Amino acid sequence: MTVEQHGLRSGTDVLIRKVDSHLAAVRSGLRGAELELAEHLARTLRELVVSTAQASAADRAQVRAAVHYFVLRRESRGNLLSVRSLTAAQRVVNKVVRQLGRPDLLVEARWDREPAVPAGDVVLR
Repeated sequence: MTVEQHGLRSGTDVLIRKVDSHLAAVRSGLRGAELELAEHLARTLRELVVSTAQASAADRAQVRAAVHYFVLRRESRGNLLSVRSLTAAQRVVNKVVRQLGRPDLLVEARWDREPAVPAGDVVLR
C-alpha cells in the first residue's frame, strides 16, 4: 500500500468513525421518524465517504463538509439533535448527493413521503 493510498484510507476511516460515534451519541435521545432519519443520514454519509475515496479532491471535500455538518450540528440544548437540525443536515446531505450525481442516495424523512393509502381505501374526489 502506498503512502497516498494509506492517507485516503485513514481519511475515510476517520470520517466513518465520526459519523458512527455521532449516531451512537444521539441514538438514545431520538425515537421514531427522527431516529430513522438520523440512521438514514449516517448510512448515506458512510456510502458517500466510501464511494468518493478515489474521487477528486473537490468531491471528497463536499462529502467531508457534509459529514462535519451532520456531526457538529447542534441547535438544541445539550448533546441531542433537534428535528430541525436533522432536517438541516438532510438538506446539506441531499445537496451533496445531487451534486455528485447520486440520486439513489437521496435521504427522505418519513414525514416527507406521501401518506400511503391502504389498498382497501379508495379516495374519491
